[in-house]
Amino acid sequence: MSGGKTRVWDAHTWAVYKRLLKYTRRYWAIGVLTMLCMAVDSGSLTIFTKLIKVIVDQLFAKKDPYLIFWMPIWIIGIFMIRGVAIFIGNYGISYISRNVVQGIQSDVFAAYLRLPASFFGREASGHQISRVTYTCEQVASASTDALKTAITETCMAIGMMYVMISTSAYLTIALLVMIPPIVLIATAVSRRYRFISRRIQGMMGSVVGVVNESVGAHREVRVYGGQRQTAAGFDAVINRTRQLNLKIAATSATSSASIQTVAAMALALLVYLGTRPWEIDKISSGTFITVLTAMGGMLPSLKRLTNVQANIQRGVSAAEDLFEVMDMPAELDSGKILLERSHGELRFEAVHLTYPRGEREALCGIDLYCRAGTVTALVGRSGSGKSSLVSLLPRFNEPSSGRIVLDGENYESYVLASLRRQIAWVGQNVVLFDDTVANNIAYGELAGASEAEIVAAAEAANAMEFIARLPQGIHTSIGESGNTLSGGQRQRIAIARAILKNAPILVLDEATSALDTESERLIQQALQKLMRDRTTLVIAHRLSTIEGADQIAVMEQGRIVERGSHAELLAMGGHYAALHRMQFHDANLGSD
Repeated sequence: MSGGKTRVWDAHTWAVYKRLLKYTRRYWAIGVLTMLCMAVDSGSLTIFTKLIKVIVDQLFAKKDPYLIFWMPIWIIGIFMIRGVAIFIGNYGISYISRNVVQGIQSDVFAAYLRLPASFFGREASGHQISRVTYTCEQVASASTDALKTAITETCMAIGMMYVMISTSAYLTIALLVMIPPIVLIATAVSRRYRFISRRIQGMMGSVVGVVNESVGAHREVRVYGGQRQTAAGFDAVINRTRQLNLKIAATSATSSASIQTVAAMALALLVYLGTRPWEIDKISSGTFITVLTAMGGMLPSLKRLTNVQANIQRGVSAAEDLFEVMDMPAELDSGKILLERSHGELRFEAVHLTYPRGEREALCGIDLYCRAGTVTALVGRSGSGKSSLVSLLPRFNEPSSGRIVLDGENYESYVLASLRRQIAWVGQNVVLFDDTVANNIAYGELAGASEAEIVAAAEAANAMEFIARLPQGIHTSIGESGNTLSGGQRQRIAIARAILKNAPILVLDEATSALDTESERLIQQALQKLMRDRTTLVIAHRLSTIEGADQIAVMEQGRIVERGSHAELLAMGGHYAALHRMQFHDANLGSD
């Protein structure tokens, strides 16, 4: 957006601001009432300022009895009306503002839920969190708060200008001194604000990211004595944020000081014009005081109007970022076939995968056939491509070339949601939510499950053994990410979720890695029942857990280098046999 630095209100900026204002359309009735009250607020003060001439020239100079009686009543009435208008105006704009923020936050969050997995790999989570919190609040100040200031202060400036011209057109010449410099100052300030605001938004994302990372890694920070390093990293980020905010403050202070200087020149000119020999005898005290008061009332309005530009520029800059995310294309779903329940016959045909920012292929021509109802184990060193391969199944990533065939159809032909209903997934990094045990097992589309079905799934996963001891059983809240449970307990709840889904395709990515020996034995029994009549892909580092697999595919640098049963691969004496000997040797050392 380099054009935004040279032209403050170019076509793109107007387009962004108009789109932003669309969020206020549904509240147009409240908006109209609010704007009327803002105009009444400014009008009331204009009327009072206009009365100053009458108060000075008629009330005090001539002591008019009619005015002596009615003037106090009029003043009370004017300011009572103004008080009601201020209340309605302020509450109305706050009501619209909060609803605008909620609407934008909902749209950004909805975008997060439909964006492809690659988006979350490209950007730090701190920036994604900051966008929903800090950035959305910046937008509110542009769409509502700035609008309130613009309407109120514009009405005030126009009203005070009317008072000055109608009272003395001659003295109003002093206004001509103010207007051009203030316009120039406002333009320069707007450019500066917009440039700095973009950088502040990025830094706020970094602040959230550092805090999020440090809180999540608090054990490692303490164990490895990383407090000083972590604190230094945080200090560097917040110091940069402080510097940017000080630049905003310096810009604002410079703007205020410049406007005050211009105002002083205008007031000085006003006094000079009023004291000229040809004018001083004709002008009344009330006229001069009224014009002086009106100009004094106009100056704060002009000053606040220059700040409106700053708020709008901050908001427009924030809105550009939010709309960019909202406009990103959703996950590709070109499927037309609605898959009710798959048979589970899977075929990978010459599948290649290169990640968007990857320098080399993660998968290089994978050919693999998984007969329906069989178990296929994927083994190999870390980074060999096992997780990349299974991530293609629910289409978290798309093959760069080749295709995946499910039940005789290219799996891209299936409606994405119906494809994912065929897959149950248990990963080594268990994901649980800040909710009850029951709601974590019966999550998402499983939410309609009965309590008996949830308990049966938990029992099959050997989870009721510890759930029964919880204060409220399956209705016990487990905290953020299940932090009140042990690693093995969290994994058993994840397995119970997969059991409840009862999907025809099952992916187990080191599903027993966090279990102790006894729990693993019981879970393996549960998994054997679960895998029956299902097409299962198992990623395993512990080879003893997959000896009974129908086929084992050994992966190396994105390729399948060996394939066969446990006995066949041992007889080959190749990669699998070497891995098996290594683990058997390590197991013997551990038992000595």
